[in-house]
Amino acid sequence: MSYYFAKTLHCPFAEAVQHTTDVLKKAGFGIITEIDVTETLKKKLGVDFRSYRILGACNPAMAREALEIEDKIGAMLPCNVVVQDLGGGNIEVAAIDPVASMAAVQNPALHQVAGKVREMLKNVVEDL
Repeated sequence: MSYYFAKTLHCPFAEAVQHTTDVLKKAGFGIITEIDVTETLKKKLGVDFRSYRILGACNPAMAREALEIEDKIGAMLPCNVVVQDLGGGNIEVAAIDPVASMAAVQNPALHQVAGKVREMLKNVVEDL
């Protein structure tokens, strides 16, 4: 089982980040964290790294439902979506598969919620 869904876009990096954010919002996800890995690695380690952004996407209703079922599940939230420059004009967008990431939690009710979020994120990636 793969732990992510991905799609390659052919556009500038900044445009891919904005488009991904817009499609996530349209699907009911807000971006609650954004990590610029390129900038962080430059600042902390002094190294150059390809354009790489981690978007912490959260659907509030689904997060609430998961937290009510399993109070420690916040350790696995938000759902991360990666936008990275693969070179040659190719930008990959990859979203976590919440079913795969929550497989270690032995709670069938949580697996139902993860399944709903999985479909939502798969649709986001397909719509890019």
